Amino acid sequence: MNRSISLEVSVDDQRLDVFEAQRLLRSYPVSTAAKGVGFGEGTFRTPVGRFRVMEKLGEGVPPGTVFRSRVPDGIWSPGAAVDDDLVLTRIIRLDGLDPENANTMERCIYIHGTNREELIGSPASHGCVRLRNEDMLELFELVPQGAELFIHPPQRHRGKLIFLDCDSTLSAIEGIDELARVRGAEVYEEVVALTNAAMNGEVPLDEVFARRMAIIRPDQAACDLVAAHYVAALTPGAMELVRELKAHAWLPVILSGGFAPLIAPLARHLAIEHVEAVPLYLGADGSYGGYAQSYPTTRSGGKNQVIREWRQAMLPQRVAMMGDGMSDLETKPDVDVFIGFGGVVARPRVRLAAGHWLDSMTEVESLIRILDDDNSLYS
Repeated sequence: MNRSISLEVSVDDQRLDVFEAQRLLRSYPVSTAAKGVGFGEGTFRTPVGRFRVMEKLGEGVPPGTVFRSRVPDGIWSPGAAVDDDLVLTRIIRLDGLDPENANTMERCIYIHGTNREELIGSPASHGCVRLRNEDMLELFELVPQGAELFIHPPQRHRGKLIFLDCDSTLSAIEGIDELARVRGAEVYEEVVALTNAAMNGEVPLDEVFARRMAIIRPDQAACDLVAAHYVAALTPGAMELVRELKAHAWLPVILSGGFAPLIAPLARHLAIEHVEAVPLYLGADGSYGGYAQSYPTTRSGGKNQVIREWRQAMLPQRVAMMGDGMSDLETKPDVDVFIGFGGVVARPRVRLAAGHWLDSMTEVESLIRILDDDNSLYS
């Protein structure tokens, strides 16, 4: 095997090039992460920088072999309806050589084949570099263990991101209040008071978050009830709004201080792929197991952090935020356009400072006009 083989991946061009002694030998279309580039554990972003091929797995197995935890586990048939994003055919396992990407092995970042071949050529993965299965077979034979790889960070700005609050915006409920309602009237009243104080900017969000959860301690049954309630209480016009945003090339992301597993069914209902919300843990018996206390949206300014991470990861041309609360308004310095929403709860402090305001999600034309109006950019 020729040891002068090296690889380069362009995130901008969604292309993997194979070089032999600096001569271009092969070029393949790929898919890197749908969420752009980044290094954090659990971010589902593609790391960039210098890597080496640490391990090659799957030699001799049939094309379309499914790998789970890097072990062959059945065969995928082209055209088979599978919801999962599968690791197929071959695995080239990567090791990061820079301080920032030193966790690449722990993150299980691979080059591999995929059951989503129709998405090759556009960002679509969960962090890995995907190839068509036929191309993966060829690449596997070309690349020796120990070969060096460089993943170039994006340089071109493209795409538009809109972050949408969930509670009292996409859905008419406040999820944490509904979790409290399950515990009875007294608990509900105490938690609602804390929620309103936080959303009105009277008390820091991080101060009330832990207090509310210590009171509620939701179990699986309560979570299932509230997850269904999110969908049932969908704000009128939300479905059409999301559809129009996509039609105008905006990528919607739910950004919430609520809990990710409770919001996930609503996101699927609205066909929103990305949810940034607080992880919630439940035991095998359905008992409360805590939540991710360090997750950004559990504290004031946390939504700003998430938006900045997306900006760095995606290099979008334009970024917007819409929501009803003070935690949403806080994001105004980090977005190009902020829209306050008062269709469920009209908070005076948010309306006064928002700059743009909608009373109904049926005002789709007004929203699109605001979003795409260059004069609405904040300096």
